[in-house]
Order: sequence, then C-alpha cells, then structure tokens
Amino acid sequence: MKWDEVRKTYTNTFVKIQILDSHLEGNNKIIDDMAIIKAIDDNKSATKELMNCSEGTVVYHTANENIIIEVKNIRAYRGRI
Repeated sequence: MKWDEVRKTYTNTFVKIQILDSHLEGNNKIIDDMAIIKAIDDNKSATKELMNCSEGTVVYHTANENIIIEVKNIRAYRGRI
C-alpha cells in the first residue's frame, strides 16, 4: 500500500505499519510500500506501540504528507584505541 492510500483511508490518526519496500536518499529512508498493522487512536497508545516496534515496523501520523525516516549512523568503539 502506498502512503497516499493510507492517508486517504486513515485520516488524521496514527498507524502502525510494516515496511515492505524502501530506499535511501542521503540520510533519509523513504518508505515506498507498506502494510497496515493497525490504526491507533490516541497519542499515549501510539507512543507505547512505537516503543514496542521491532525492526521494520514504525508508528506514523497520517497528517504527514510523506513518510520519511531520518537515519543516523552512530559509530561506537569499545575498548582501547
């Protein structure tokens, strides 16, 4: 399902989605295709669902025109250098 279709079906609400296809543009992950897991009514429930998301699932609000996730490359070193 495309983001435009999701926004038309679920207006002004949070949705939990499974990412099916995406691509990178610089530091941004652009979601091309997704499957709806469920709609979420309130902010508190949306935050709880987001904290429990596994890899490949996100919670996003349909008020956003595009679904873009900023990717941060965090490099950590352990031990002595």
